[in-house]
Amino acid sequence: MPGLSDVKETKLETPFGLPSDAYILGMLEGRKVAFLARHGRGHRILPTELNFRANIYGMKQLGVERIISVSAVGSLKEEHQPMDFVIPDQFVDRTRQRVSTFFGEGVVAHVALADPVCGEVAKTAVEACRKAGVTGKNGGTYICIEGPQFSTRAESNLYRSWGMDVIGMTNLQEAKLAREAEVCYATLAMVTDYDCWHPGHDEVTVEMVVSYLKKNAENACTVVRHTVAAMPKTRSCKCGSALEYAILTDRSKIPRETRRKLSLLLDKYLKTQEAGA
Repeated sequence: MPGLSDVKETKLETPFGLPSDAYILGMLEGRKVAFLARHGRGHRILPTELNFRANIYGMKQLGVERIISVSAVGSLKEEHQPMDFVIPDQFVDRTRQRVSTFFGEGVVAHVALADPVCGEVAKTAVEACRKAGVTGKNGGTYICIEGPQFSTRAESNLYRSWGMDVIGMTNLQEAKLAREAEVCYATLAMVTDYDCWHPGHDEVTVEMVVSYLKKNAENACTVVRHTVAAMPKTRSCKCGSALEYAILTDRSKIPRETRRKLSLLLDKYLKTQEAGA
């Protein structure tokens, strides 16, 4: 990341195990930032194998308030061309084997997810695309599939009939967990190619996709830098209070071990209530 200074690495342990890799901490445009290689350095971890809970919880431990997720995706619409960035505002879940909540083990919480993306972060990212000279499209639906295989042609056409915009394998669980952790979340979905529905799909070579990936990575660095620079100092969204009315379990019934495990998420509300009791 050009412009990143005061760089250091930190390895974290979380109540949910180890994150994908060490977090890279530093300063960017005068702001503290943290970076995590979602699939581990060297791209070693399958989408289904990702410890999403540890990755997001680790961000929370570091004090992260906003997450800008950068992901390669396939396009399900002609209008989303390779090299475009889409900043989706909706997700559809087609995964089957993943844990996507911090809760359970004696605690029930239901956060609102009608709008799974932080509008404040998304708006800032769209404007950053404009400044970077990158085509950035605000809104759309990201369908998250299990993988690691890509879709069949029948599946690809089914998703198109549903009105999906882009397809990927990672971001839905991140969005859900970020909301539970009261962290703002938005996605920079980088289009590398059309999914297999497209008539020209078979003409796409691995070399072409890799070249798009490399160029998209360069563009993403620029967009992230502009996004960080323009991000409001304080949050005015509701992401930071997502759990305020979400915890349904009788406080006296929460198991001690679960309370300890989720203290980073729960203490904000439970300690306040205990103090007023």
